[in-house]
Amino acid sequence: MVAGELNFEEIRTGIPIYYTSIHPKSLIDHLVSVEKEGKGNVKELIGQLSQEASGNVEQLQNAVAVEYVLGELDSGLVVGVVEAKDSSSIIVHSLEENPLIKAIRECEERTSPEVVNAALKIAFDIAIAGREGKKVGAAFVIGDTEEVLKRSHQMILNPYAGQTEADRNILDRKNWESVKEFAQLDGIFVVDEEGKIHAAGRYLDVDAKSVEIEKGLGGRHVSAAAITRDTVAIAVTVSESGGVLRVYKDGKESICIDSIQPCKKCM
Repeated sequence: MVAGELNFEEIRTGIPIYYTSIHPKSLIDHLVSVEKEGKGNVKELIGQLSQEASGNVEQLQNAVAVEYVLGELDSGLVVGVVEAKDSSSIIVHSLEENPLIKAIRECEERTSPEVVNAALKIAFDIAIAGREGKKVGAAFVIGDTEEVLKRSHQMILNPYAGQTEADRNILDRKNWESVKEFAQLDGIFVVDEEGKIHAAGRYLDVDAKSVEIEKGLGGRHVSAAAITRDTVAIAVTVSESGGVLRVYKDGKESICIDSIQPCKKCM
């Protein structure tokens, strides 16, 4: 996995190479500048490189988690070559130790892995592309459907009322465009463990006073976290403002993936 202006496209290998989007300076620029300024202290340089590398690890974890959800990566090691502001780093990263992937797998134990995966993929699409050129937020509450419906009501007419099971199955890709279209409505989607969408435009009737989430997030996130505290459902949300994807479980944020962007792949 390569981030920066490094180019590996001419390398012949059977190992998949993924390119992420980042455009910082290279290590050689930093080495030249510190030498000119008489700051060629090895300990100082190592400290700075370590600090920048630690930030690169988080970026790599995000990218790996996205590729895992998209089905490109399943297990093994990822070697990251990352250019940062003043340095380049090589990071060896195990998918088994990725905290985001661990959290995704924990959610998959709560309900169907296929349903969780489908909801995350749709959420990625919404986060990246929005809808008709504008940013869109969304929330999917998955599992414990009966209890979720008891604790919510329709804000608008339910667009899925009267639809066949086939037409409201989130596991069928041909239904994803309609899901993304209805994501523009206020409210949340209610999805059962088998992937059937029971409602869209649903308002959650939950007491969110004691829920602790990141400051600045809106009512969609607060209520999504609260419903997972009161039921055994999980909630997937997309921020309208920044396209950040979050997953809530047991009333707490379990996953946060920022700057979502699938990597370009070449062999």
